[in-house]
Amino acid sequence: MPEVEHQNATALSDDELRTLDAHWRAANYLAAGQIYLMSNPLLTEPLKPEHIKPRLLGHWGTSPGLNLVYTHLNRVISARGLDALCVWGPGHGGPSVLAGSWLDGSYSETYPDVSRDVQGMERLFRQFSFPGGVPSHVAPEVPGSIHEGGELGYSLAHAYGAAFDNPNLLVACVIGDGEAETGPLAASWHSDKFLDPVHDGAVLPILHLNGYKIANPTVLSRLPEAELDQLLRGYGHEPLHVTGDDPAAVHRAMARAFDEALDRIALMQRSAREGGVAERVHWPVIVLRTPKGWTGPAEVDGLPVEGTWRSHQVPLAGVRENPEHLRQLEAWLRSYRPEELFHPDGRPVADVLACVPAGARRLGSTPHANGGLLVRDLPIRSLDSFAVPVEKPGTTLHEPTRVLGGLLEQVMKDTRARRDFRVVGPDETASNRLQAVFDASGKAWQAGTLPVDEHLDRHGRVMEILSEHLCQGWLEGYLLTGRHGLFSCYEAFVHIVDSMVNQHIKWLKTSRELPWRAPLASLNYLLTSHVWRQDHNGFSHQDPGFVDHVLNKSPDVVRVYLPPDANTLLSVADHALRSRDYVNVIVAGKQPCFDWLSMDAARAHCARGAGIWDWAGTENGDEPDVVLACAGDVPTQEVLAAAQLLRHHLPHLAVRVVNVVDMTRLLPREEHPHGMSEFEYDGLFTTDKPVIFAYHGYPWLIHRLAYRRTGHKNLHVRGYKESGTTTTPFDMVVRNDLDRYRLVMDVIDRVPGLGVRAAAVRQQMADARTRHHAWIREHGTDLPEVADWTWNA
Repeated sequence: MPEVEHQNATALSDDELRTLDAHWRAANYLAAGQIYLMSNPLLTEPLKPEHIKPRLLGHWGTSPGLNLVYTHLNRVISARGLDALCVWGPGHGGPSVLAGSWLDGSYSETYPDVSRDVQGMERLFRQFSFPGGVPSHVAPEVPGSIHEGGELGYSLAHAYGAAFDNPNLLVACVIGDGEAETGPLAASWHSDKFLDPVHDGAVLPILHLNGYKIANPTVLSRLPEAELDQLLRGYGHEPLHVTGDDPAAVHRAMARAFDEALDRIALMQRSAREGGVAERVHWPVIVLRTPKGWTGPAEVDGLPVEGTWRSHQVPLAGVRENPEHLRQLEAWLRSYRPEELFHPDGRPVADVLACVPAGARRLGSTPHANGGLLVRDLPIRSLDSFAVPVEKPGTTLHEPTRVLGGLLEQVMKDTRARRDFRVVGPDETASNRLQAVFDASGKAWQAGTLPVDEHLDRHGRVMEILSEHLCQGWLEGYLLTGRHGLFSCYEAFVHIVDSMVNQHIKWLKTSRELPWRAPLASLNYLLTSHVWRQDHNGFSHQDPGFVDHVLNKSPDVVRVYLPPDANTLLSVADHALRSRDYVNVIVAGKQPCFDWLSMDAARAHCARGAGIWDWAGTENGDEPDVVLACAGDVPTQEVLAAAQLLRHHLPHLAVRVVNVVDMTRLLPREEHPHGMSEFEYDGLFTTDKPVIFAYHGYPWLIHRLAYRRTGHKNLHVRGYKESGTTTTPFDMVVRNDLDRYRLVMDVIDRVPGLGVRAAAVRQQMADARTRHHAWIREHGTDLPEVADWTWNA
């Protein structure tokens, strides 16, 4: 490691110390005021019960430490002319970040009614955790934020995602010591092995050890310093420690730590970018140890509070009813000497603002925290360049995701110079047949390499790590700062990020309601290696339920697509990659699949979202006797095979085949923007004819989506019902009663009058299932009539 230059790591002058402490005290005052006060914001009269909020909500314990970080980030941004973003990880850190953005003026610029004066201060206090106001977290409503600290564990992954392909950006990330105990955060320390010092920005983790969670000590805070250092160095970081409770000493130590960390970062980036140094970089991390609830009440009702878990939320709870608590609160607030920090009209004095940067360099004004301001349209070429030829449905086969890989490769090539598109996945890019992207970009990797390794690239934009949490967090941070991406994952294991996608959907829903937040590129999932073709991996790999999970969420944000072949996958992917402010879930197979639609037909079908395949049915202009519906590639094949059997055995039966690509089309229009009107739905599915619906996932989802429809009582759904093992592909559908023979039996059972007339046909179908069971147990492969099947109308 080269020697670090310390030209900027000078000691604070007395004037700098005074102004930094003034800003920090002002932020502490504003943070405490938000938790407690609804009037009398400058304490111009003695504090009374009616000045206190009737419900005290919010969290004080983490606030002084966050305020300290905000203050010192202001200093180095101003002194060094940095473009910086901060990810605030500790839960319920809202009071601090709101205070910082109000002090730097960005909050009042975003919300002019919360002006930087006494009236605005009162609004700032009153609105916090108050009906019609703002949440207690660092939520989308807070300028400068890309991360809500309510659910813990994702801050560091978000920070790295924001830094990728942002070479001039410093991303500070405050990690709470409670958050540091989560699995996603523990894995996130490995992100430094993927950060390219040439093309990426820098991440400066700040591990804030204040000792306690809600009610218990934190693990890392109780480690001896030497042991903690060993842990952090093992992760590849060089720790810098700031410890204490004396404000002046902590300010000086914090300034030294920031200067040393930023000197190291500047040297390492310069060595890589100008000197061609390719050795692995060990980035700095600041370890900040300060008391929980620092500067708050030392003791309440005879019990210690500052420096303990009791300061986590509201240190003085009974202020309106308890005169002693009211007295303590007033003494606490006056200890910050607000008369020295604010003019009588509420404006911050010059000392408070001395360290605050200007314009877009303010933490509350950085455009990197409002990524829609920076995002550019992806250059996606005409799909005809990648489409597979289809002269006749069901006679040729392609692997849909391999075909999509060609499109993604071209997008990678066309964004090579601008570097704003990444593909992430948990060690599955090639497994999911997307390896064409490696011809445009290798896999990001900064750790050691061996001669047998393939496609590893210090400057790569394909991200692979065997942690779905990190893939999700990286991509979220990347999208939230104005870029594009795709997350490819095995269908069964994307559930690992169920909670993370919840938070992202909530973020997007709220962001869409804020006129100042510009639309972002959508979060796009490609789920493959799916339930019906995990016959070789077995039961543990068979779960299609992520779709159910996502469709529970805000209809303004979520979209789910089940393209049945390669060309429809191209059409859906094109739409998803161009879209804004959505979470798009695409489920598609990687195994050879029949080609059903030409590219033009695929475009039209995907635009409809659901439609009749008249070439597959036998309506001949008459009203159908039965509707065979399908959603998903394997269900579509089974429905078409069933339609072919019906055509052969029951030629006079009028069969309509309906394919659904966009699952939200099944919802009523008033429940989802893509939903069908009653007129559209009834025209497609009829009001009184039996509908046999072969669905990719759990059957009850279709019932839930369509339960209000006129013909719901005639709807019979087949899908996955938790019957899986290691077996043959066709046995998977037989085990779950989704196979073609069962679908024909369902038609016979449900079309009035057919049960008696077609009893012999039904018996043939049941016999075929029996033959199947015997055949696979003897031969280990599917029946030839299944394995060699093609569409032949």
